[in-house]
Amino acid sequence: MNALSPLVRIRAERDQMSAIERRIADFLLDNAHLLRDYSSQQLANALKISQSSVVKFSQKLGFKGYPDLKFSIGESVAHHRAIENAGQAEGLLAHPYAALADSLWRRKMDAEKETRLINAPAQLEAIAAMIAAAPKLVVSGLGEDGIQAQSFALRLSLLGLHCVHHGDPVLLSTALAGACHNDVMLVFSEHGKQPALAQVSRDLRARGGKVVSITRHTANVLRAHADQSLLVSAHDERAEIEPLLYRAALQHLLDVLFLALCERHGERLVHLQANVERLRQLLDP
Repeated sequence: MNALSPLVRIRAERDQMSAIERRIADFLLDNAHLLRDYSSQQLANALKISQSSVVKFSQKLGFKGYPDLKFSIGESVAHHRAIENAGQAEGLLAHPYAALADSLWRRKMDAEKETRLINAPAQLEAIAAMIAAAPKLVVSGLGEDGIQAQSFALRLSLLGLHCVHHGDPVLLSTALAGACHNDVMLVFSEHGKQPALAQVSRDLRARGGKVVSITRHTANVLRAHADQSLLVSAHDERAEIEPLLYRAALQHLLDVLFLALCERHGERLVHLQANVERLRQLLDP
């Protein structure tokens, strides 16, 4: 059994569930605090599905049955409620912004946990190996995605990897015109819906290159045309909060990948230290 909260697992895996499973998942997420009053048959009746669908859903998450899932969710709700109550009690004695900061920090932690759950260590290792072996790396992202893309491209370059960043689809397509076998492109796109990036991805793969997509944990065109995918799970109903959670979870995921590259190839650390020192001398002679 995964040590993470069942609610975190359900939210993280929701986008890959069947239609009936999503209905069960949404009900559990929206009514977790009331779940103790529902038997598997009552839940099935409320959703107009079979009781066996509820049981199979529970077992797919790794539980023996619905009672075990319900008990685990109840424990999770009680745990989070205790944490929130403690945070609120502390907030009464502190500045209002302290309570706001604490709440945001907890939501970021949840997003990072969800994201870690859906990116298996073996997958991160495979992506790190693909990047390390690439003759050339191209990193791209449009709009706000380009900020994270440019930052990560810089860090890859500091490791001594042949890496360039492009934030314009035309320049990106031109840069990839001479792509070689096993060149790798990392494509940043939160929702994975940009047709131009999807077309460039298809073109690169046709030349023998590899594509790594970095998107939300949803079915999207960029992910469909990628050899490997990094996935971000960050959810909040508040429009001002959800982008903050996405960026925080994405940054943590990229940090883990960066460290994997450092650990996998010791010589990369030599390049990193030399390049950081060179930049320090340029910026602070």
